Amino acid sequence: LSTGLRAQDAAPATPAAAAAPALTLETCIARALEKNFALRISGLGKDVAKEALNVAQAEFEPTFTASTQRTMVQTRPNVRADSTDTRLGVAQQLTSGATVNLSSSLNRSSTNPAGVPLNPAYNSDVSLAVSQPLLRGAGSEVNRATIERTRLSVSIANLSYKGSVLQVVRDTEVAYYNLVFARGQLAVKQHSLELAQALYNENKARRSTGVATDLDVLTAEVGVATARNGVVTAEQQVRNSEDALLALTGQTEFNTAVGAVSLPEIADPTPSFDASYKLARENQPDYRSTEAAIKQSQIDANTAKNGALPSLNLGGAVGLNGTDRTYGSSFDRTRDGDGRSWQVDLSLSVPWGLHADRARYRSALATMRQQQARLEQFDQNLVVQVRSAVRAVETSQQSVEIFTKATELAVKQYELHLARFKAGLSTSRQVLENQDDLEAARVNELLARVNLRTALANLHQLESSSLDRYHITLAD
Repeated sequence: LSTGLRAQDAAPATPAAAAAPALTLETCIARALEKNFALRISGLGKDVAKEALNVAQAEFEPTFTASTQRTMVQTRPNVRADSTDTRLGVAQQLTSGATVNLSSSLNRSSTNPAGVPLNPAYNSDVSLAVSQPLLRGAGSEVNRATIERTRLSVSIANLSYKGSVLQVVRDTEVAYYNLVFARGQLAVKQHSLELAQALYNENKARRSTGVATDLDVLTAEVGVATARNGVVTAEQQVRNSEDALLALTGQTEFNTAVGAVSLPEIADPTPSFDASYKLARENQPDYRSTEAAIKQSQIDANTAKNGALPSLNLGGAVGLNGTDRTYGSSFDRTRDGDGRSWQVDLSLSVPWGLHADRARYRSALATMRQQQARLEQFDQNLVVQVRSAVRAVETSQQSVEIFTKATELAVKQYELHLARFKAGLSTSRQVLENQDDLEAARVNELLARVNLRTALANLHQLESSSLDRYHITLAD
């Protein structure tokens, strides 16, 4: 009887898996980033945010207008007046809050019977009108607030997508490690079954020579049945782990054979809290999203403060016009500047008490302070999470060393009791008990190695360092 393979030497679980190409963790992550459903959904959220920014920026694009109107009025038989009015214009809102409107019109009017010197009469005009808020709605900060707020929403959407990528990378790592563990555990269980079967065969041979009893054979037979049940349970866990990994990588066909997997080497030094916390605070998507939300609240507060001011608007307009017998001559008179017009107006509007606007300002300030408190709380949670993640890595490193030694001890104890059994100094039950101890030690060692890599994956997610480790580049 041989003690067989070590716990970390995970073998393919099935012939189909052995025939399939080896599957690396990097390949799984690349597939997940390409096909994972959660990432596809989060990526569409980025597109929605970008289009919202385009909508906000379009507010300052010029607006062209054109209209034509034909009117006829008849007061009594054979007495009527008709006119045709055509207008063209362009309006532009400026970031200062001003609205600029440049327009031109052409009008033809006639009466029947003729009662005016020009019949028909053609009138053309060109006018420029400007309206500028002086209090409420004045200034680029207020008028660009929607654009800047939406731009921050795009940043938050990008950070949310980054968080989704980090989560998918972490989940893929853990699913891959779980499959390594499941297959490694199956290999241990299969080897335990081989050992139990060999012990059973030897007991039957010893019984035929009168050295062993029926009880020894029955004990070994129960050991084989127990080991076979362990193999069946481990095979189920392998299939479940394969499905979980396939689902994360966007596979819709779950009959796909998953090739051999293995635990990657660990090249990281023992992590330190200071370095990990610095990375997490600078790069953690949720932390940075909260910072962006605070900036949005500041914009809202500034806008609400401006909205609590009275409306005081200054307007002005200048124009040229000309009237003559034809379209062309009316335009010539307009260019000559014989007909001129100008207008200046000032309007004031004050809601009684400004109660609603002042309440909105106080609400915006409260929201901003709420976001600031949320950031402080998140920072506190981040400290706790990083401290816990660093301790988990350190503890897992020690567990690997301890369980590796425990496996070495279990191997020697099993070999000792097997030798004593062959010499007639031990029983089948004692050999099976030591075989169970050896199996548990191997599984515990493999689990400790998997737990160490899972702890590192959790820490890398907090640090947002997974992107660099797997050479993942995200567009801003």
